[in-house]
Amino acid sequence: MNTSHLTDNLEYLKLAYIQREHRELAEKAAREAMAHGDYLDRLVEGEVLERRQQELERRLRNARFPYRKTLDQYQWSWPKKINQMAVKQLFRLEFLKNHSNVVLVGSVGLGKTHLAVALGQCACQAGHSVLYVPAIEMLNDLNAAQSHKTLKQRLRRYSEVEVLILDEVGYLPIDKAGADMLFQVLAARYEKASTILTTNRAYKHWQEIFNNDATLTAALLDRLLHHVETIVIEGRSYRTKDQINPP
Repeated sequence: MNTSHLTDNLEYLKLAYIQREHRELAEKAAREAMAHGDYLDRLVEGEVLERRQQELERRLRNARFPYRKTLDQYQWSWPKKINQMAVKQLFRLEFLKNHSNVVLVGSVGLGKTHLAVALGQCACQAGHSVLYVPAIEMLNDLNAAQSHKTLKQRLRRYSEVEVLILDEVGYLPIDKAGADMLFQVLAARYEKASTILTTNRAYKHWQEIFNNDATLTAALLDRLLHHVETIVIEGRSYRTKDQINPP
């Protein structure tokens, strides 16, 4: 059989898996007396699985995670306090259906970013678009966009993604301009998309983050906390455990 015409058509249709595998599977089908329908079904299933994997890898790349982490890799025994059941419940992704937010609160070295990244990866695997960004990096990006008169386009990037992971809110103070930018992002996402946020500050101390601006802080928290699951993690930094308890 001259398969050059078939190969050309498969290349035109961008059916890479079928183009690559159809000859070998045809030989196997002949040996096993496989029905034509079963042969076609296996080819198409292989093409679909490969495309889904490629789409997942594209979502993971676009998410810009600092590393890949899973829930199974989290050290549950280290924090002094964490609601393990509530955390695992988040990985069912029900909060995405309601456009609710998730806030992970705790001091440094307790795995807040690990859990946020793992949750973001889970969302990617479920077909959602995700973007990870440190809070200060996002605010610097938006301030630069404002200077170049491209703020509207840059705001769209942070507003329209299905899951936005804002890491390390509160580690550095945020001036009024930055707080205004953060408010615009949260307001645009309010009841439309979910935000996962990590912070080292309890809500009652958030006013200190935003230059003691009570009005602006209240407005930010109003948008963030209307629909939210808050996970509080307590304990000592995992990264310094060897210095605290040397072997």
